[in-house]
Amino acid sequence: MTQTMDRICRRGNLPLRILIATLVGLAVLFIGIPLAALLLRVPPALLLASLQDPVVLDALSLSLVTAGISTIIVIGFGTPIAYINARCQYPGKKIIDTITDLPVVLPPAVAGLALLMAFGHRGLVGQYLDLLGIEIAFTTIAVIMAQVFVASPFYIRQARTSFAGVSRVYEHAARTLGAGPLRTFFSITVPLAITGILSGAVMTFARALGEFGATIMFAGNLQGKTQTMPLAIYGALQGDMDASLALAVILVVISFAVIIVIKTLTEKEEADT
Repeated sequence: MTQTMDRICRRGNLPLRILIATLVGLAVLFIGIPLAALLLRVPPALLLASLQDPVVLDALSLSLVTAGISTIIVIGFGTPIAYINARCQYPGKKIIDTITDLPVVLPPAVAGLALLMAFGHRGLVGQYLDLLGIEIAFTTIAVIMAQVFVASPFYIRQARTSFAGVSRVYEHAARTLGAGPLRTFFSITVPLAITGILSGAVMTFARALGEFGATIMFAGNLQGKTQTMPLAIYGALQGDMDASLALAVILVVISFAVIIVIKTLTEKEEADT
């Protein structure tokens, strides 16, 4: 199929090639023009000056720290879930898969409201935590929880696919040579699936970094406490356009870097296979 499409693109008739070029060009222009307009509004001098703004610095540092912590948490609980779902058959597996994938299609605002109803001051769980003096909603912890909630499927799905692609022959060979389950997992399975795992981790970090809807619903928009970069962009639109543009450009650059990393990892994985 790939070779057929390649022949069509390279040696197809002229009208078809023109149609393909037109569609590709329109797609690139549709995405590229808004990004170019954004980048042209923020010259390097303005970007550097904006990076001295306390609002920008607070939002940038909070976003990077919380997204990093969220990614580590997702890797911690998502890896065993992904491995079990890739290797084991058990009752209710489809339901578990559906639940772990649900945040991908769930509107972020709904996710934030659900978290608030569960862990808010009078929430299903929050009312009991409140008796213990534990407050979650509208704190930095709430930011991390919102990010974990919406970003975890990106890691779990990718890791599950990577684990499923590892041949069990290597694992059986390791077990035959005396390696236990954990040693086999960390010395055989993870190294063979590492490219996909890293790709999933990068996507998780990027999704957590760009989270907006669930965060503003569950954590609020408090500078230095819960105001991440997307929330700061939204807030700065009310009065400080330069700060908003600077944060937007930083997110564009980070997103571009994430895509490059994922493409590099994907190409490496395809080359290895």
